[in-house]
Amino acid sequence: MNAAPPERLFDRIQHSSAAAVVHAGGLVIRDGGCEVWEQDFLNLDLSGKRWPIVQIRVGYELIYDCPQPTPMMLVLNIHYTRASDLAVPDHVVIDPSIPIAVYRDSFGNWCSRIVAPKGRTRITSTAVINDSGEPEVVATSAQQHSIQDLPEEALVFLLASRYCDTEKFLQIAWNMFGQTPTGWGRVQAICDFVHDRIAFGYEHASATRTAWETFNERRGVCRDFAHLAIALCRCMNIPARYCTGYLGDIGIPPPYGPMDFAAWFEAYLGGRWYTFDPRNNVPRIGRVLMARGRDAIDVAISTTFGANTLVSFKVWTDEVQAA
Repeated sequence: MNAAPPERLFDRIQHSSAAAVVHAGGLVIRDGGCEVWEQDFLNLDLSGKRWPIVQIRVGYELIYDCPQPTPMMLVLNIHYTRASDLAVPDHVVIDPSIPIAVYRDSFGNWCSRIVAPKGRTRITSTAVINDSGEPEVVATSAQQHSIQDLPEEALVFLLASRYCDTEKFLQIAWNMFGQTPTGWGRVQAICDFVHDRIAFGYEHASATRTAWETFNERRGVCRDFAHLAIALCRCMNIPARYCTGYLGDIGIPPPYGPMDFAAWFEAYLGGRWYTFDPRNNVPRIGRVLMARGRDAIDVAISTTFGANTLVSFKVWTDEVQAA
């Protein structure tokens, strides 16, 4: 193979004409006479450099108290694109034991439906996932597409949505970012602006805050950072979609804050989706995707149809230390 800038081999293969053959032991990619086994996807880039594989234990515990039987929709599973990385599957366990119906939503996310009984219901899961240990891809040469050249599935991510009220930003966005370099540089300029403008704090959390309100209040949590950046990208004709999942502290010096589900976004540039995180604004290690959508309304961890109290909420994301 020819040398190339550090890029995960799996990412390149997804957009190549390489032949894929399924064997009992895993997936083999044949590219120019070279066979690469599935376990190598995560730790071999095209320059031949191997990154260390790490294992991450992720999970949650949610306890609800319902005064009567209450239907719920849950988005709590790891995204199907990471299924082959799971060393220990992320089974949803509910106490007391009740039926669970599963389905895929219109964005491809794994979802569950339950009817929580009267009283307390504990919902929990623990999984172990393999990760490259590699920082996220930075592709400064990735270019913006003309709208007419975008794939149809990206077009919905140009439109306004519940929390990304783009119609209020159009003139502001073009005034601020119209002269920035197109493509990666423009998205990064938006992330820099959001990161610098918004003060992070869990005390600022609000279930109803829109991007416009975040822009004016200048405070929020990670979902607010993502919503504002998404709205600005869409105003600049860059498809942007909301993401949620796990993000631990691998490679980050202490002190560490309380663990929670994280929010970020992906922008469509150069023929693929790239991860951007205006809250942290640096490439991170060990991000685990759970769900994608237009904004947080599409990927809420739980949507309840009736009165309830969230009694306890715990999330964990820890690197598994070698024995």
